Amino acid sequence: MSAIHFYKYQGTGNDFVIMDNRNGQYDFLTEEQVHFLCDRRFGIGADGLMLLNRQEGYDFGMKYYNADGRESSMCGNGGRCLVAFARKMGLDSEVLKFIAIDGPHEATMKGTDWVNLKMQDVNGVEVGNLYFYLNTGSPHFVKFVENVKALDVYEEGRQIRYNERFKAVGTNVNFVQPTDNGIFVRTYERGVEDETYSCGTGVTAAALMTSGTEEKTYTVPVQTLGGGLEVRFTKTGERAYEDIWLCGPATLVFEGEIDIPAK
Repeated sequence: MSAIHFYKYQGTGNDFVIMDNRNGQYDFLTEEQVHFLCDRRFGIGADGLMLLNRQEGYDFGMKYYNADGRESSMCGNGGRCLVAFARKMGLDSEVLKFIAIDGPHEATMKGTDWVNLKMQDVNGVEVGNLYFYLNTGSPHFVKFVENVKALDVYEEGRQIRYNERFKAVGTNVNFVQPTDNGIFVRTYERGVEDETYSCGTGVTAAALMTSGTEEKTYTVPVQTLGGGLEVRFTKTGERAYEDIWLCGPATLVFEGEIDIPAK
């Protein structure tokens, strides 16, 4: 057994185990150990795990693992939590620049726990029969529904995630309902293989799909089971979006030490 020091963060209920790996001391983690740390009964419990890494030319590098232990695509709420953690670790540039699996990002903070994260531009959206499919750093299936609160997101999302098209690689599935001033989004996440309280890249994908035909800047308030977020972006073409910002809270829950099983 070896002991590791960890921090637990959450962004609108999307929760993460985070470790400061700038000295490379946690490079040894295996898929099984990451899965153990994220396990809600036997470990710490989280939707994913992140390492804060050194990265030449940037303030830091982001390495993200899903709860199943596998390295995954971009996580928007995870990125926001890692920015808040980086500030706690003394990285105090006004604009923090980091690199994740989907490329470079930048972020700013307002107060101690509100993070504005710039996402990658989106060019191209598949428009299907009653759905949209796009990549906002992770692949997202977006479907608008009439009563999102009554929906069985686990069953409905699982059917889509494991259908013939997606079962090999998987997709995240978002169910979206317009509200008086924005949207309500619920998400089935691959890698977690369940509904999460919030999904940053999913919220971003859903917000982009609410824009009208006019090419202008939009601000979309988003409600999730875990709380409120805001997505700002500029529509620059029929299916082109730039200057996309995912904004919301990122909060330290607790820190501690845990023994992890040997490999």
